[in-house]
Amino acid sequence: MKIIVNGEEKEFNRELTISELVKELGIKVPNFAVAVGMDVIPKSEYDTYKLKEGDRVEIVHFVGGG
Repeated sequence: MKIIVNGEEKEFNRELTISELVKELGIKVPNFAVAVGMDVIPKSEYDTYKLKEGDRVEIVHFVGGG
């Protein structure tokens, strides 16, 4: 399955949920948001939202400062 993650094409050998994708990518920051297409996905759906072939995924993390 091919999906675009933050503008880069990635290939996976199986269908993934958002939680599985984040784990596969090694993202460990506590605060991040995920959008698929133009839709921001609620954290409550990360374990159940299944990504599809060709999805465009944007993952952003929050940086504090002041």
